[in-house]
Amino acid sequence: MLQNYIKIAFRNLQRRRFYALVTVLGLTVGITFLLLIGSYIQGELAVNRTLRHASQQYLIQSRWKEKDMGMDITTLAPIGPTLKTQYPTLVANYYRFYGATAIVSNDQKHFREQIQIGDSTLLSMFGLPLEYGDPQTALLAPNSIVITAALAQKYFGKTDVLRQQLIVQTPASGKQLFTVTGVLQALPFNSVTHLLQLPEQIFIPMRNVGYFIPEAAMNSWQNQYIPTYLELQPGVTAAQLTQPIARTLAIHAPPGFKENLTAYLSPLETYYLTANNGLVKKMILTLSVIGIFILLMAVVNFVNITIGMSATRLREIGVRKVLGGLKKQVIAQFLVEAFLLTAGATLLALGCYELFRSTFAVLLDKPIPSLLDWSPYAFLALTGLVLVIGLLAGSYPAFVLSGLPSVDSLKGKLVASVQKGVLLRRALIVFQFTVAIFVFVGALVIGKQVSYFFTKDLGYQKEQIMTVASVPRDWSPAGVQRMEDIRNRLARIPGVSDVSLSFEIPDGRSSGSGRVFPQGRDSTQAIVATVLTTDEQFAQTYGLHMREGNYFNANGSSSDSLRVVLNESATRALGWATPAKAIDQVVRLQGSNQIYRVGGVLNDFHFGSLHETIKPLILLNIRSNTIYRYFSFKLTPRQANAQLDGPGSLPETVEAIGREWARLFPEAPFDYSFMDDTLQKLYKTEIQLQKASRLATTLALIIVLLGVLGLVSLNVTRRTKEIGIRKVLGSSTFSIVNLFMKEFILILLIANVIAWPMAYYLLSDWLTHFAYRMDLSWWPFAVVAVCLALLTGFIVSTQAIRAALTNPVKSLRNE
Repeated sequence: MLQNYIKIAFRNLQRRRFYALVTVLGLTVGITFLLLIGSYIQGELAVNRTLRHASQQYLIQSRWKEKDMGMDITTLAPIGPTLKTQYPTLVANYYRFYGATAIVSNDQKHFREQIQIGDSTLLSMFGLPLEYGDPQTALLAPNSIVITAALAQKYFGKTDVLRQQLIVQTPASGKQLFTVTGVLQALPFNSVTHLLQLPEQIFIPMRNVGYFIPEAAMNSWQNQYIPTYLELQPGVTAAQLTQPIARTLAIHAPPGFKENLTAYLSPLETYYLTANNGLVKKMILTLSVIGIFILLMAVVNFVNITIGMSATRLREIGVRKVLGGLKKQVIAQFLVEAFLLTAGATLLALGCYELFRSTFAVLLDKPIPSLLDWSPYAFLALTGLVLVIGLLAGSYPAFVLSGLPSVDSLKGKLVASVQKGVLLRRALIVFQFTVAIFVFVGALVIGKQVSYFFTKDLGYQKEQIMTVASVPRDWSPAGVQRMEDIRNRLARIPGVSDVSLSFEIPDGRSSGSGRVFPQGRDSTQAIVATVLTTDEQFAQTYGLHMREGNYFNANGSSSDSLRVVLNESATRALGWATPAKAIDQVVRLQGSNQIYRVGGVLNDFHFGSLHETIKPLILLNIRSNTIYRYFSFKLTPRQANAQLDGPGSLPETVEAIGREWARLFPEAPFDYSFMDDTLQKLYKTEIQLQKASRLATTLALIIVLLGVLGLVSLNVTRRTKEIGIRKVLGSSTFSIVNLFMKEFILILLIANVIAWPMAYYLLSDWLTHFAYRMDLSWWPFAVVAVCLALLTGFIVSTQAIRAALTNPVKSLRNE
């Protein structure tokens, strides 16, 4: 019997191959997108699941009443070991680290690398797999180093590199020789080695932290910038640590921190999903909803076309019943056809998945596994998906058409149940257009907001600013003096306008914050200000504008390393009515005995992203706070008549800087980037959302327009005689086109009425996450309405005109 169903199904599909093709294409698009989304979601949900005892492990996070006092992913440096010592029945283990970047060398290979200087519990606590080495001892010996297999291949050309040596240029102790004691296998993305922006591939024991920062910093309760993980004893819950953590802070936290800080435990299993206000979870939810809706739109096409074809199959159903066919056999026939179409679309979707997965991976910046890497459960889930789609797509037409009376079926009469299907079909088309309008408007608004990020005046010049982060570090007065001399030499390169040496650039990443108060006032009334460390050339290099005073000694003023610069927000927060009144005032940083004098006030500029309002800034001179990370180059705009790659061009200038860099720093890579590219990292999630929304819009439009094409073509076929009669009676081509357009005009109007309020509400809510944002105006809605109307009108009119121009005699002979 099944063989008979399949044979008849193939005949029916071949007879109506155009409509079958439209249905298959729509389903293929929907299933492909859902498979890609599903693989992405599965990967996101698996983050941290491979860590040993992840269900018992937690990241200690900080909640500050004054938000700028610290970061949420870090806490006070000694809290981990203190809790382990004082509450051994609750805490089984801890791990903390200090993140740094340094130049790492082997022979003539020099690269800037991310380094984690952490406790020796790293490997045993999280179960990170070593390809070579002993996890119990790899991080115990002084000057030992553990690297990933990829890094071993990069420096040595092989992975078996135990007892090989690497040179690390440290800011506090110069070049240090480290011996490789462990080689890690490829690490899946996790919230330990990938907690910060860039994944760490080098791990150094905490006993060598003095090479990078003063050792005392890791034992100081004033240090609030250390990520710390706890592993609890079996059976212990996070709630049982609430009071011990509060008591520990009450005893040890210094004034200012004690009143502002609440530390709490975030489960490592779910941390990745819930971090940054649940950003990943929201992304997963958004993409899941879009993927499901796009698939439903494809299913709607299937149902609509099947219902539309019902009139052509009524006699077939009647004959089946008269010849003794049972209702369940008619249902089975329709379901077999639905499953065949769905199975064909799924096979095509698997091919498309493999074809487009690398593109999709680039779009979301996440790996998408190949079909060869799928587990048996994934294929089982795919089989279930085929069954569900087949039932969704085929059940309604099967049960409606199989229930028609035999006499009415033989006469080809559309009874009430089928006529009601016309209303359902229109409702489903309205659903399709509503989803398409919503996604289209969302893509336009998201794109406009992302454009706003890069076109808004940030208060400084970002064009043709090049930064180099691979600066050899010697954080001593002599080291700073040497770098200033080199800075002046680099500034003489043709095509270079200005050069600055600083610890920060305007990318939102600072050395931390401090509590600032004017001399003579109560320190408890101090404001929280972001601390930046720069030289006197920083303002000129970035085009910052002074409101009052001088930027250190940039304008020939006397050199005083204890002068500081504030921004306007800081002067207002400190209580000075005008910037002029702040000049020559004396300020202090809480916890420091050093006294600073305000030498200048900057106009406010955006140091971080547009997600947040401009915060108070205090800028220290690099000679008083001897730390640095970046050289910033302001390049002279290319002459209008210069060739793109010729003399005086931007590439020529960059190449000249690279040559001088290689001469000055033969053991440091020339690792540069432009501020335009750096700023893109601040809006990585929004840019990904923009790309995803554009893709979703394209897919939604393809499915909607395929559905319109199929339905109009089917409608024209069913009304061929009517069109012929109308032509014979004198109807014009325009009136015949209008006959088909009326239905879709009403559908478009209803869809816009439904979609606009939903889109306005949800997009307004999304925009509130940005302190600086575009105004949500009427034009995206109008553009979408016009575009969809034109596209729909083009497809409908093309099909209708072709029918209207057919010879009426042929139309009247049609049966």
